[in-house]
Amino acid sequence: MTEKSAQEPLEAAGDPKHAARATRSAGRKMRSLLLDAASPLFRERGLSGTAITDIAAAADAFPSQITYYFRTKEALFVECACRDLLYLARSTEQAALKARTPGEYTRALAETVTASDSIAFFAEALTLTRRRQDLAPLVERTIERLHSEGARAYAGQVARHGWRSLRAPDESSRRFWAVAIGIILEGCAMGRSPEALCAEMLRVLGEQAKSSSDTGRLRLVDEHNASSHQNEGEGHDSASHAGP
Repeated sequence: MTEKSAQEPLEAAGDPKHAARATRSAGRKMRSLLLDAASPLFRERGLSGTAITDIAAAADAFPSQITYYFRTKEALFVECACRDLLYLARSTEQAALKARTPGEYTRALAETVTASDSIAFFAEALTLTRRRQDLAPLVERTIERLHSEGARAYAGQVARHGWRSLRAPDESSRRFWAVAIGIILEGCAMGRSPEALCAEMLRVLGEQAKSSSDTGRLRLVDEHNASSHQNEGEGHDSASHAGP
């Protein structure tokens, strides 16, 4: 027993990089397990109604591991909310991939966002950071990532389908999430259904882009109008020349 214990440090010391990688990997796995366990509890019971011991039991971990990885229950709450919001953004992008028109694209985004409670969860985290400014940087990074990935996804769809966006991708992304957060928070307070929230989002967002077919029709109309005006001008000139 003594001989085996004496050998273990030597083996670990022989490959310190491997030991460090194993430690980091185990740490990431434990953090993920704690987040997975805490998120549904926070959603169901709120911050004050969820004890650290409840989270530890759900994750099959020790309460001390929560304080080791997250320091406080509040920090764990904010990280859960931020992670869930980014997961929602990813699901929203995936749901909109099959859209063939700008209208279908916007509807897919709105339906996915309003069917989830992730934004309401994130709003609680925003309120918490007003009193805990040490947690604000995580929220700030989450919002910036939300906007940048949204802009990237939207720009990709516009390029893939040949749509003509009415706004810059970054502006479209920021506008979408601002509208989503505002309408969903108001709707949750009023007890509105996901369907009502989706309809209101679509009304406020309006048209985001025009499809290639719409652009083609507009071009034909513009060309027809220009041709008509030109013919009218030529006819007017002829009449002028025909005068005395």
